[in-house]
Amino acid sequence: MKRELKTPSKARLDAMVDEATVDCNNESEQASGLFTMIEEHLALPFETLILGVPVMVTKVDISDRDEVIAICKRGGVAQRIAILDIPLPSPAPAGVEWIAAYRHWMRGRDVAPLLG
Repeated sequence: MKRELKTPSKARLDAMVDEATVDCNNESEQASGLFTMIEEHLALPFETLILGVPVMVTKVDISDRDEVIAICKRGGVAQRIAILDIPLPSPAPAGVEWIAAYRHWMRGRDVAPLLG
């Protein structure tokens, strides 16, 4: 199911982050909690554009550095791209609000070097 891309309110994003990280003791566990929510709720595959080229996001993963990664495919080639760098399509796939929650959580951390 696809729907219009609407950013949840800050209060809703805070509540989602709290839900995903309720039993977490550190940032690594928090990243894993948010990854789990994205993995469980995001409708895959979905199409988006990377550098103007259509690709399919077929899977999400978490890196050794605790970054949520989108596995993007085109033809027989796959590329791992940080979910922070994936443009979201409109209409958006179901569960996209969990990507918004992850992005919100990342902005709340001291990650200026990761976000450019």
